Amino acid sequence: MSSMNWSGVFPAATTQFNPDLSIDFDASQQVLDALIRDGVHGLVVLGTCGENNSLEADEKREMLKAAVEVVAGRVPIIVGVSELTTTRAAAFAKDAEALGANALMALPAMVYVPTEAELEAHFRTIAQASSLPIMLYNNPPAYRAAITIDVLARLADEPTIVAVKESAPDTRRFTDLARRFGERFILMAGLDDVALEGLLLGARGWISGLTSAFPQESVALVAAFDRGDFEEARRIYRWFMPLLHLDAEHDLVQSIKLAETIMGRGTEYVRMPRMPLAGARRAQVVAMVEEAAATRPVLASTAAA
Repeated sequence: MSSMNWSGVFPAATTQFNPDLSIDFDASQQVLDALIRDGVHGLVVLGTCGENNSLEADEKREMLKAAVEVVAGRVPIIVGVSELTTTRAAAFAKDAEALGANALMALPAMVYVPTEAELEAHFRTIAQASSLPIMLYNNPPAYRAAITIDVLARLADEPTIVAVKESAPDTRRFTDLARRFGERFILMAGLDDVALEGLLLGARGWISGLTSAFPQESVALVAAFDRGDFEEARRIYRWFMPLLHLDAEHDLVQSIKLAETIMGRGTEYVRMPRMPLAGARRAQVVAMVEEAAATRPVLASTAAA
């Protein structure tokens, strides 16, 4: 766990598909490699943007193998643990360690809305299935289960539960968690359109959806923040904000994949029940991405220099 660096930009990488919707492992590896070459500090694979719950059990393991192969230790890999049952989640956590993941991102069990006792037991079972460090993913709007301060307090005795990806839209959570737990849990900003606020309030890093389309700007934003250049961080953040809002929408995966396609970084194939954006929504997102591409602040800064 001591070798895991939680700081910086961790894109929530997409899983790429062929036209027949089988996994395109080569394209998925190319996406991951390009993100690393653009300077990201780690990768989240098989999260929401990785369409974890659209994959079969063997596909998840093959995709993780492919990620470990192409990353080749250059940056940490955090892999999503998102299953219908606790037993399956624990089994995947165990396999992920054997396959070479550096950390786990544990989600509540899908579909079922647990009590606090059930949520605690779910996470505790995952924690005891491997020795990997674990980041709990708090996203009540998406998964209908809040990881409350009381639940975290009861889980504080699990040494491998070390971080929280905070994706609640209320940024007061960062301060509430810091006041209650101090440095016990590493905080990560997990909702794109409050990412800078999260960093200001103590998040150590940013797990980002739209970084998949604009990694250079994401890295530049966090670098500006880290060196105390808040004016530059705000400038990039304000440019980015229309796209960052997409991360809070129900069609975020389709929007991010469409943005990747426009930027030459992937394709927009998604597995049902998701379908590629169409009609007015597609036109809206295309216009947003094209405007962002035409006004990229990193390229503007390079040209000025």
